[in-house]
Amino acid sequence: QVQLVESGGGLVQAGGSLRLSCAASGRAISNYVMGWFRQAPGKEREFVANIWGGGSIYANSVKGRFANSRDNAKNTVHLQMDSLKPEDTAVYYCAAGWTTRTVAVAYNYWGQGTQVTVSS
Repeated sequence: QVQLVESGGGLVQAGGSLRLSCAASGRAISNYVMGWFRQAPGKEREFVANIWGGGSIYANSVKGRFANSRDNAKNTVHLQMDSLKPEDTAVYYCAAGWTTRTVAVAYNYWGQGTQVTVSS
């Protein structure tokens, strides 16, 4: 079983950048597909991006603005978020699973989330 802890959220103006990190413990992230999801108030949790040894998938809404990376040596994944928009405001969650599917139910382990707020 893997434990996940997100960090790096905060308040930023539109057009700014943030870098989220997800530190894993218990098992190596190389065993998993690592995903990022977000949930805004009153909305369902939505897929943002995932990454595995063979590639990465991005939601259309973040493609070209967000970049996923993983550091297997530090057992950490990162989400670099550039050109942020107010509609990116949400709680961002890190997740781990064994599928490249882009739905939340496909992931088995979750972090507690980190708040990202983008002001206009």
